[in-house]
Amino acid sequence: MTVGMAAAPQGGSNPRTPISEDPSTILAATEALGARIVQVRAAIGRVIFGQDDVIDQTLITLLSGGHVLLVGVPGLGKSRLVEALGVVLGMATKRIQFTPDLMPADIVGSEVLEETEGRRSFRFVPGPVFCQLLMADEINRASPRTQSALLQAMQEQRVAIGGVEHALPRPFHVLATQNPIEQEGTYPLPEAQLDRFLLEINVGYPDQQAERAMLLATTGAHDARPVQAMAAEDLLDAQALVRRLPVGDKVVDAILALVRGCRPETAGDDMVRRHVAWGPGPRAAQALMLASRARALLQGRLAPSIDDVAALARPVMRHRMALNFSARADGILLADVIDKLVGTLG
Repeated sequence: MTVGMAAAPQGGSNPRTPISEDPSTILAATEALGARIVQVRAAIGRVIFGQDDVIDQTLITLLSGGHVLLVGVPGLGKSRLVEALGVVLGMATKRIQFTPDLMPADIVGSEVLEETEGRRSFRFVPGPVFCQLLMADEINRASPRTQSALLQAMQEQRVAIGGVEHALPRPFHVLATQNPIEQEGTYPLPEAQLDRFLLEINVGYPDQQAERAMLLATTGAHDARPVQAMAAEDLLDAQALVRRLPVGDKVVDAILALVRGCRPETAGDDMVRRHVAWGPGPRAAQALMLASRARALLQGRLAPSIDDVAALARPVMRHRMALNFSARADGILLADVIDKLVGTLG
């Protein structure tokens, strides 16, 4: 028995048109998308060096219809990645630099009073959230009120101003960044808001060869520019295809075992019961289901495997659970807990 439909959308764009359940149709669509993905990767690789895992996980998030939190020190190409994705995927892109004085209206927009021919009326002026790919730079520098305005838009795909709802464009994705080093004067995202991000991606330093290539490519007379390889409509079709990929019972069982095994209340592992303060909710299982399908599609496969679940366990789970004081005292890391549970999947 296989599962052919995913659970409710995980805080991202909804697919527009159902794809036929016929296996031959899914196969043809997968092959066509695979050719596009090769072009997308090549186009992004012209301007982003040594971040293959970050690129793949970001594409997995977009194929899943979700939002991503990029965590890394300054200068690793996070902003450049968002800019490149906007061009390569043919999406309207905007950027917000989050600061402590940023207000909700600076993100979602506001109404202005206008006078025309002696009559006064309010006109809605859309904020930068009305785009297809939004970069929220250093999201933890804004106040909780402003963070909530963005996160509500992420979840509901619309904003309400003056009692009138305004739908956001489709697709709509947020790529938010955080600096893990400088925390003074920041407002860490609450756990319930972190849960709105499909994946948390750690952006590390490139290796020596990649950094050398980046150095030579970006300091010359001509800087490489990305080229468009897909359209926004193609991404919507790809998201619909992801939700039509069949998922085997063993993969579903592995997802449930991993998510439930990370909760102290239902865990069978003593490390989890002793060291985990709180575990992931059902949204983590939804994220793993969608992301595993998207990873399979990204690699040209028609169905996800347990290896996909294992590969995505860290970016899906680490921002959805927390350790207690006992774990910190014993030097236990979240990665240790997740990896131990992944090792039990079979």
